[in-house]
Amino acid sequence: MGDNSTVNRTSDQTADRPIFQALLVPYRSLGPRGFTVVMAFVALVSLATSLGFLARGAWPVVGFFGLDVLLVWWAFRASFRSAKAREEVSLSRTDLAIRKISPRGVVREAHHNPFWARFRVARHEEIGITRMSVDSNRISTEIGGFLNPDDRESFAREFHRALLTAKGR
Repeated sequence: MGDNSTVNRTSDQTADRPIFQALLVPYRSLGPRGFTVVMAFVALVSLATSLGFLARGAWPVVGFFGLDVLLVWWAFRASFRSAKAREEVSLSRTDLAIRKISPRGVVREAHHNPFWARFRVARHEEIGITRMSVDSNRISTEIGGFLNPDDRESFAREFHRALLTAKGR
C-alpha cells in the first residue's frame, strides 16, 4: 500500500508555488542628491530676491521668502515619505494575495480565489490605464494606483497573463 499523503503534499506544494510575484513601488524622479540641488537653488534664489527687497526697504517681505523655502522643503519631504508605500502581489493556483503597506508601515492584506477573481482595468483614450482592480465575491482590491502609465500597462499585461495561467486557460 502506497503513501498517498506524500503525493497529496507534493501536489499541494506545487499548487501553492507562486506563478507570479510583483513588488509595486511609487516612482520618484528626484533622488536625494537632486533634492539637495533643487533646495539649494530655491534657497539661493529666495535669498538673492529677499536681499533685493531688503535693500529697497521692504524688510517685511524677507520673511515670506523664507516661508516659501520652508513650504517647498515640506512638500518634497511629504512626497519622499509617500514613496515608502508599496504593494506586494503574489499569485498561485490556489491564492491571489495583495498586500498593501502604507508609508507609515500599516499592512492591509486581501486574498482572492484566482479561479473567481476578475482583473478589471479602466482605460482613458489619452492617458491609458487609470485604474486596476481585482474583484471577486463582492470584494474589490485596487492595485497599483500610484504607478505611472507605462508601469501600469506592463504590470496589467503580465498580471493578466499570469491570472489566466493560474485559471488553467
